[in-house]
Amino acid sequence: MLANSCLLWLLAVTFLVPRAKPLTPGDLEEEEGEDEDEESQQPSSTCDYDHCRHLQVPCKELQKAHRCLCPGLTRPEQRPLPPRLGEVSLQAEAGSALVHWCAPASPVHQYWLLLWADGGPPQKSPPFNSTFRRAEVKGLQAGSTYNVCVVAANKAGESQEAKPLAEGLGKGAGGPAFGPCGRFTMPPRPLSLVHAAVGVGTALALLSCSALVWHFCLRDRWGCPRRL
Repeated sequence: MLANSCLLWLLAVTFLVPRAKPLTPGDLEEEEGEDEDEESQQPSSTCDYDHCRHLQVPCKELQKAHRCLCPGLTRPEQRPLPPRLGEVSLQAEAGSALVHWCAPASPVHQYWLLLWADGGPPQKSPPFNSTFRRAEVKGLQAGSTYNVCVVAANKAGESQEAKPLAEGLGKGAGGPAFGPCGRFTMPPRPLSLVHAAVGVGTALALLSCSALVWHFCLRDRWGCPRRL
């Protein structure tokens, strides 16, 4: 009886328990290939993304195309951080200014500019899409001082309202450093300088002619004595 039980137990262990399959070189190669595929899918370099580059392709599109890393951004449900105002290139002849800015570390759907002269209300420009980093403002008066601010917006709201921006500028010479706002003064137009120079030259020429006429003609006629 005991012998029969031992025999049945050996048969059960032999046929019912699965045997371990030995690893073959092919299995090892498959596992190594899977590990390499996982590593190749992970981005290994940063995307060619510049916060200040005009018409910059969004980093999400670069990430999909090149499997690269994007810089960190704030959460989409938060209002964007303020952009950083860059160089303001003045064009005196055309009475315009080319405003450059850099994108914040936040999701942005569009930008716009706020521009106003000292003592005047801010004027809002048309919106620009998220790839823009510069815009031109026209109709500026020579010799006038202007304030300019860049505003970023997404679904959560604007980076900063117009009133705090205007109050933040105050009457300082340059506005807050590395902020979204700044001040500039339009120089006189070159044609105005030429006209002024011509006017001064004409006045000097008339004075010289008047002095010569007085010396050679009118002096004798009016009987002015000559000095010996």
